[in-house]
Amino acid sequence: MQYQRKLTILGFVAAVVVLLGLFSSAQAAIISIGPSAGTFTVGSTFDSSIFINTQGESVNAVDIFLYFPPDKLQVVSPSAGQSVVGIWTSPLKYDNRNGSVRFQGGIPGGLNVSQGLISTLTFRVRLVGTAIVKLSENSKILLNDGKGTDVLSNVQNGIYSLIFPPPAGPIVTSLTHSDQLKWYDNPSVILLWANDVLVDGYSYVLSDEPLAAPDNISDGTKTSVSYKNLSSGTHYFHIKSLRDGIWGGVTHFAVNIDVNPPAEFSVEVSPATWTTSRQVVISFATTDSDSGISHYEYAVIPTDYLSVSGSEPKPLFTEVESPQTLNLDLGSYNIVVKAYDNAGNFKDSTVKVRVLSSWLSLFYNTYVLLGLVLLVLILGFTAWKIHKWRRRISDKTISHVLPDDIKDKLTQLKGYQDKYGKLAILLIFISSAILFGSLHVRGADLPANTLPQSSQNESLSPPIISIVSRNISNDEIFYVGGKASGPNRGIIVYLQNLSTGETFEQAVISDANGNWFYRHNSFLQSGEYILWAQERFAGNASPPSPQFNLTVTPTAFQFGSSRLSYETTYALLSAVLFAIALGLLIVIFVIGRRGNKKKRLLLKEVKEAEDSIRQGFAVLRRDIEAELAIIRKVRLSKDLSAEEKEKETRLLSDLEKVKSYIGKEVFDIEKIEL
Repeated sequence: MQYQRKLTILGFVAAVVVLLGLFSSAQAAIISIGPSAGTFTVGSTFDSSIFINTQGESVNAVDIFLYFPPDKLQVVSPSAGQSVVGIWTSPLKYDNRNGSVRFQGGIPGGLNVSQGLISTLTFRVRLVGTAIVKLSENSKILLNDGKGTDVLSNVQNGIYSLIFPPPAGPIVTSLTHSDQLKWYDNPSVILLWANDVLVDGYSYVLSDEPLAAPDNISDGTKTSVSYKNLSSGTHYFHIKSLRDGIWGGVTHFAVNIDVNPPAEFSVEVSPATWTTSRQVVISFATTDSDSGISHYEYAVIPTDYLSVSGSEPKPLFTEVESPQTLNLDLGSYNIVVKAYDNAGNFKDSTVKVRVLSSWLSLFYNTYVLLGLVLLVLILGFTAWKIHKWRRRISDKTISHVLPDDIKDKLTQLKGYQDKYGKLAILLIFISSAILFGSLHVRGADLPANTLPQSSQNESLSPPIISIVSRNISNDEIFYVGGKASGPNRGIIVYLQNLSTGETFEQAVISDANGNWFYRHNSFLQSGEYILWAQERFAGNASPPSPQFNLTVTPTAFQFGSSRLSYETTYALLSAVLFAIALGLLIVIFVIGRRGNKKKRLLLKEVKEAEDSIRQGFAVLRRDIEAELAIIRKVRLSKDLSAEEKEKETRLLSDLEKVKSYIGKEVFDIEKIEL
């Protein structure tokens, strides 16, 4: 029995292993492009074949999507050739405008092959650059299992370098744009050429066509030409030489220019720009219409007052991909993201993030502030109503005022009318006022420049300002940074207040990579500023850099040397309103408790009055019944007179009323209107 059990377990394990093997062997078909790489010249054609590797499985259908860059490649002719596909279920479709090809076909009886040719495409090279012929992951290889199971697990693309053919004419080089596959941000081009033999002249032209030919008119024998302020895009220089009255072959040279930065973009912050979470996620994306996006860099710059104490930190821009998770301490930060294109142009985007402690974040909210104002008003009104109610009970208790029903019974019983005066009404008025005066914010002056002044030297280039806090508030720290022409260069930062005309300057030194950064050690006065920089080295000074406009908005109050931001003001106001609301709750509780005590005392007095009235009516009943007893005795001896009969009737009526008063509660205590 035990032996059979072991055999059963071993059989089950073997079956599982077989199933896992079958399952792992499925989902394993591969589609590849051959050749996977290569270098081809503009104007030439090349073949690109699509192969299938079934990885030991039998497949019977294919549905393949292929994409290529239509600006660089064009399909000349697709050909099935010796394809392993037996039946094409639809004609082969290709689109040279959008750069797509689709193959759909069936393989009767199935196919098991390590490298089977599906089709061959012939491409023509249009432009220089890099082209990727990409197989889509949406392609399908269907298993020959009667279920149409997709077993495609991997695709292998082709990457091709596209270049100009070898020079047929003069050999062309460039001092400014030497690499024909690289993008440059310089719109001015210098081209040079040379021949091994003497020529009579050259004809050349710069155009947008990759294989254009210059005319047969000589442009002279000079061996260089320059073009300035060229537009963004790919330009093609074509040149040929004239010798002994015969024009030679044409040489083509590509120049890639991109002077435009990437498109504007924003940085999204999750969970929020004001958050209690010390872990935030930033997301960003943009495009570039010319050279394309190369990469992104980011830096986190503290901007609150606490972060500027001590040594001056410098932002470290590091390459990053979106999304990116950041771990931040409590404080305020500017997160700067730069998007670079392949020519080196960049566009930056800045988002302000404030990390708050969890309890303080409740007060940094306009809705919370409005909610507290509404709560204070409601609690104030409630406290006033409760106080009025307590005073009413207190006055009734002090003056022994009883409910109207009991007073009516006392009137009928005692025969006198109590007189009551008007109750005094005490109003509770709770208010708070916070006065903010018009305060003037003063910013500290920038330190004076310690470098010696000298005459300008045009050989020094002005420093590049690549990062600046353009629009800040007067409770944020001003910063600026950029690139110098070399390491250890003196950079003078100038900041002019347009309101006062006063100009501040501060000297910083670029690091070993030529990067420089300055962050002010105090807050600036609100207003409009102009910012520029100048480089100084070896006693020479560069021309000033382009100017930047800077706006400092007033978002803080200043009390002497102390500052109070608007956000902090909101927080303090919210805290005051919260304290008032808490105080009102305490007042409501205390007044309500005292009022309930007064109410119990008044109800006790009402109960005592009710008992007294009941006893009085009992005595009255006894007296009425005694009067009726006398009348009944008189009736036995003689007939009653009309006056006596009227008196009997009245006594009987009063007796019935008295019985009803005695037979029920005079007043329902729970319904006392207080």
